[in-house]
Amino acid sequence: MRMRWPLALVAVLAIAAPARAQWLRYPTPGIPRDARGQANLSAPAPRAADGKPDLSGVWQLGTFCPPEGCVDYPIPREFGNFGASLQGGLPYQPWAAALVKERTALSGRDDPVAWCKPAGALRLLTFPPPRKLLQLPGLVVILSERDVTFRQIFTDGRPLPTDPEPSFNGYSTGRWVKDTLIVETIGLRDGLWIDRAGSPLTDAARITEKFRRVNVGRLAIEVTVDDPKAYTKPWTVTLNQTLMPDTDLLEYHCNDNEKDRAHLVGK
Repeated sequence: MRMRWPLALVAVLAIAAPARAQWLRYPTPGIPRDARGQANLSAPAPRAADGKPDLSGVWQLGTFCPPEGCVDYPIPREFGNFGASLQGGLPYQPWAAALVKERTALSGRDDPVAWCKPAGALRLLTFPPPRKLLQLPGLVVILSERDVTFRQIFTDGRPLPTDPEPSFNGYSTGRWVKDTLIVETIGLRDGLWIDRAGSPLTDAARITEKFRRVNVGRLAIEVTVDDPKAYTKPWTVTLNQTLMPDTDLLEYHCNDNEKDRAHLVGK
């Protein structure tokens, strides 16, 4: 049974994995395995029919090693603070720093995710629930277990729109440079949160992502955010996703049997 994530722990997530849920132990085809049948996650990255690395798979944001030693953190640190790995943290503009301080004092009670609203492109990469990447000709799709949501990255050569209607996930196009998929995203809605701390993203933001499948078991996503309204300079964070073999997405919606939101009162 997949781990349950109580809403009291992360304030917005309550992922119930039913005891008899399907697909949790179905072998993933095409993964190299050892003599015991275990997935060999250190094997070379698989390739698609066109020769490019295949990003497909069910992924979860991985572990990291603090000074006291390696620990498996069930709640990814970037979920709480996207800039946790940056020395000095995210380079907020003064108004953004004040806003994050206020939102933190209120226990994130106004977080759009706590109200079951769309999370935006960046938080789809940091939620504790897994995400599934599908690599198709001309298109990469990211399916999120959280609220049955999706994001599209077009790799068919189309340009970014010149005057996009603002949206939660924005508009994304990608191109391959050797073995790295470089994705540009614009057209985001103003007022998005990118973490539980309430770090803002404005409609001026431009996001550049570099997807690189290191091996079977690891997908590195380097995220660069250039948002001059909210930050004093562009900043970059790498999200190391780990493969979840022999399982698949389950359906979860945060309004189902939700009982905790009323207790997020803050100060």
